[in-house]
Amino acid sequence: MNHLLIVDDDAAFCEIITDYLKPEEFKITLIHSGTDALQHVLACEVEYDLILLDTTLSGMNGFEVLQRIRSRINTPVILLSDTNRKIDRIVGLEIGADDLLAKPCDPRELLATVRAIFRRTQTTHKDQVKPVHEKIAIGDIALDTVNRGVFRNGEEIRLTPVEFLFLETLLREAGNLVTRGQLARRVLGRDLCACGRSMDIHLSRLRKKLGHKCNGVERIRTVRGVGFIYKIPIPFESVSKNSAQRQT
Repeated sequence: MNHLLIVDDDAAFCEIITDYLKPEEFKITLIHSGTDALQHVLACEVEYDLILLDTTLSGMNGFEVLQRIRSRINTPVILLSDTNRKIDRIVGLEIGADDLLAKPCDPRELLATVRAIFRRTQTTHKDQVKPVHEKIAIGDIALDTVNRGVFRNGEEIRLTPVEFLFLETLLREAGNLVTRGQLARRVLGRDLCACGRSMDIHLSRLRKKLGHKCNGVERIRTVRGVGFIYKIPIPFESVSKNSAQRQT
């Protein structure tokens, strides 16, 4: 049973969402204060599969809570905003949200979003046969699919679940073009038209965390209007040798 934490001070909204989600066999915990939620989550009292977090909480708002917890945990987070402003979505995704929905949201849309996040963060898939332990290493980046770890030159990089899946998808196709539509379906579980801007923000954060270049080669190259290529870097020894040859 997937365990959801709902952080919202609107009692009526919490009741509606709880009544709608419980028949789907979700276990639900409610907290009505941003400060209480932060303390609860950081104390690791319970391990949640997903957090629904209102942005307009009193005391400490949802953006502040998200920013604080993202330095410690990678639990998927859906922000719930009382406005439909584009800037809220951009800020939310920039600080580590997996998605943002405007309130009052259609419970069916919320359920579809929750299901999509569970699908893309699942570590095992019944239709795939994977080694017990699998690592993907391209250039200075190593990705551990079992322990969900990412390392650059041996140093761990903290990624959100969505950023991890974007990177895993691109690394598996390193050197080949992955279209925007393929990324939308594989990682976000939706058609491109519904998440184009979100994808760009997630990839922008991923680039910053990984570093834009490896051995002078752009790490994730954008093919404008089509998709992305994770470039296979030239070994540093080859770069140095070619540079020396040009100087002589």
